[in-house]
Amino acid sequence: MGPDAPVVLELAGITKRFPGIIANDHVDFDLRAHEVHALLGENGAGKSTLMNILYGLYRPDEGEIRINGKLAHFTSSKDAIEAGIGMVHQHFMLIPVMTVAENIVLAVEPTRAGVLFDVGAAADRVREIAEQFKFTIDPYARIQNLSVGQQQRVEILKALYRKADILILDEPTAVLTPQEARELFGILQRLKAEGMSIIFISHKLNEALEIADRITVLRRGVKIDTIPREGATEASLARMMVGRDVLLTVEKTPGVPGKPLLEVAGLEVFDDRGLEVVKGVSLTVHAGEIVGLAGIDGNGQEELIDALTGLRKAHAGSIRIAGEESSGDSAREMLETGVGHIPVDRQRRGLVLDFSLAENLALRDFRHAPNSRLGWLFPNRLVARARKLLKEFDVRGGVPQTRAGMLSGGNQQKVVLAREIDRDPKVLVAGQPTRGLDVGAIEFVHRRLLSERDEGRAILLVSLELDEILSLSDRILVIYEGRIVGEFPPTVSEEELGLAMTGGGRGSGEEAA
Repeated sequence: MGPDAPVVLELAGITKRFPGIIANDHVDFDLRAHEVHALLGENGAGKSTLMNILYGLYRPDEGEIRINGKLAHFTSSKDAIEAGIGMVHQHFMLIPVMTVAENIVLAVEPTRAGVLFDVGAAADRVREIAEQFKFTIDPYARIQNLSVGQQQRVEILKALYRKADILILDEPTAVLTPQEARELFGILQRLKAEGMSIIFISHKLNEALEIADRITVLRRGVKIDTIPREGATEASLARMMVGRDVLLTVEKTPGVPGKPLLEVAGLEVFDDRGLEVVKGVSLTVHAGEIVGLAGIDGNGQEELIDALTGLRKAHAGSIRIAGEESSGDSAREMLETGVGHIPVDRQRRGLVLDFSLAENLALRDFRHAPNSRLGWLFPNRLVARARKLLKEFDVRGGVPQTRAGMLSGGNQQKVVLAREIDRDPKVLVAGQPTRGLDVGAIEFVHRRLLSERDEGRAILLVSLELDEILSLSDRILVIYEGRIVGEFPPTVSEEELGLAMTGGGRGSGEEAA
């Protein structure tokens, strides 16, 4: 792909307004043949809105779309698909009980004698496309039995089956492990070599620099610039995205640990299948320190978090909060004992998306004064408290009455953070607190966690991001196959941590003091 490559798609002056906000403000964007063009911006910058317009899901208030130089008017995604555009959404549009082949050919099924669904023909065509692009996938496998990375490949195959030559990927790595993300990048390079033109929506600077030929940055609905990848840096892109210099590395003073606030001994936890996935874990987190728990996804982290926050009953072992033994029988008991919880899945476990921000911020304490008295709730007090917290935690895009589901992911996370920290917990269990966030929101969350550490909280940080573990933690524990296999200082190398995370190497002890 060079600067002389033909333009296959052009968006000119695209404007889209929603009540109280201009999501896209006269945005220009073009895509050349055989290129990956990254669309970069913070959550809420207008990236997804712009692509939903291109895919026919929204109608622009102003502006025009041209495909190969010809004016296009899309009133539905069907129009966009017929024009050769495919889109892979962040949350997949697949039917779990159906097979790969059935999902891919849905709505354009091959038939036998004009009436009967030809299962064999569908599977053969899917296999043919998969082989062309070097995808490894079984057409007869059911979606519910596939990993997230494999499901994403099914979505890409679905677009290829419909003969798309322009592919939109909306935050494609947000749901992937690092290994799956690497495999996706390999797939995108093959697609580009086969003649596809790809729009890669992201807020991750390193991904844009790795995969893109050109990068366009949006900020608060306005296009800031389009630049070639050559010469761009993470710092320059972050400045364009946020409008100021962003600290990409965490500056922190050494922690001053106090008395132990979280003490876990011999904890055993079973998963939903009845298999033991946390196997005798012992760990301690002191006041005024962040202990990072590093590990590859699926090594018992989520079940451990569930046990510590009362969402899952431990089979054996003990949990002590500030010296008091806790049964861990319920989430409410753990809350009352002094445990705050930033859940891994903010939309499923952190927020009620149809509730207002004021209601979400009161979820933990609506039973207590001054929020209620003798069973009567005082809505005005909830709104006043929410207004204060939204300002303190820099939550943008909503007022206390706004539905939580209307906010961007980064602002939703700030709401969860505000609620949990405002309760003044002794222990804060933070599960992947910056998952899916942009650089500005990540910087805010990191600073706030360090501030809470310095206020004397004990923080257990569970993250799949090694750079986050290394930059925030005062001590690092590694979990592998449900066991703590080592303890390391924050000066440890990524290579040494990675070795421990895969079951090799030796840490400073089997149990963490």
